[in-house]
Amino acid sequence: MFNESIKMAIDGMVSNKLRTLLTLLGIIIGVGAVIAMVSLGFGVKEQIKDNISRLGSNLLIVQSGGRTATGARIQAGSGARLTYDDAKAIEKNVDGIKYVAPIVSRGYQLVVGNQNWTTNVTGSTPNLIDIRDYSIADGRNMTEHDMSGKDRVCVIGKTIVDNLFPEGDPVGKTIRINLAPFKVVGVLGSKGQSSNGQDQDDVVFIPLTTAQNRMMGITHVNSITIQAENENVINDVQAEVESLLRQRHKIKGSEDDDFSVNNLAALMDTMMSTANTITMLLGCIAAISLLVGGIGIMNIMLVSVTERTREIGIRKALGATYNNILLQFLIESAVIGIIGGFLGVVLGIGASYAISTFAEWKTVISIPIIIISVVFSVGIGVFFGIYPARKAALLDPIEALRYE
Repeated sequence: MFNESIKMAIDGMVSNKLRTLLTLLGIIIGVGAVIAMVSLGFGVKEQIKDNISRLGSNLLIVQSGGRTATGARIQAGSGARLTYDDAKAIEKNVDGIKYVAPIVSRGYQLVVGNQNWTTNVTGSTPNLIDIRDYSIADGRNMTEHDMSGKDRVCVIGKTIVDNLFPEGDPVGKTIRINLAPFKVVGVLGSKGQSSNGQDQDDVVFIPLTTAQNRMMGITHVNSITIQAENENVINDVQAEVESLLRQRHKIKGSEDDDFSVNNLAALMDTMMSTANTITMLLGCIAAISLLVGGIGIMNIMLVSVTERTREIGIRKALGATYNNILLQFLIESAVIGIIGGFLGVVLGIGASYAISTFAEWKTVISIPIIIISVVFSVGIGVFFGIYPARKAALLDPIEALRYE
């Protein structure tokens, strides 16, 4: 009986091709939309994770600013209270730290012969190369000797090499930064663009002391980047850093900090939670079209019951029971859900690849979501097929045989 019902369901679908196509269309679009939208949401999560992982989830960024002055809150990074000595005190007194790198940055024009390029020049310690996970492709990194001597040396990225040294081999040659000569001592390995489109090779690193004393004429630093030994100790490191800086800056108990500490691990948790919410919202919106497809199944099945009223009467007259008729129509609804579900999977995967290729948005196809979508499409087919199936099963055989 079960096999016969499946065969009849398929025969009925084949004999009414246009009606079947229109019925399947709702399920196909619904399943495809769910897979594509959830894949897009997962892609957003991966992109967020990649962006923060490139910086390092075990990083703390200390910035000047954050205190209240004349009733207004000073923006983080806008103050001038952090110093190189603060960074050295943190490195010396706080446990669980791997690297500390104070940073200053400013835009300058770079000139080599008749070639020029404008970019941000970053002054820092040799540790910054390790914190940002760069490698030295040629030459060497900055050294403590460069720092103590305030030497005019620099380490440059591949983009700088391509634009200022088209002949290659820049190590040992001179770049003029804001008209001041700097010797190139190292070239960084290429990292390409980040997932948000930022060129990670368009960088110039010079010793912090050189930047402060010989370029910018400042005594403060814009920020201090701290890399903890691992993610497990980062909260303890943050608490110790905040306590130490309050002591050094003579901030009393009730006063606001004149600095801010950003924990990238906490930032990742917050952003991932937001991304999860977005993914759920996209999935729920797409699931509405799947419900609409289920309503389409119910409508078509009601039409099918009306068209086959005499057939139902004959089957009942020959001994078909309530359960026989009910099972037949429920199987037909389930078959529509199964076929629509699998075709929807193909559409959803294709749409995900299209979004990734043409819109250049990252998408991540999830096998569990595909399985859930197919199961849900079958469930939708059965659920919305219950009413037409019960209507068919409850038909009076005598009245059904009289139906014109």
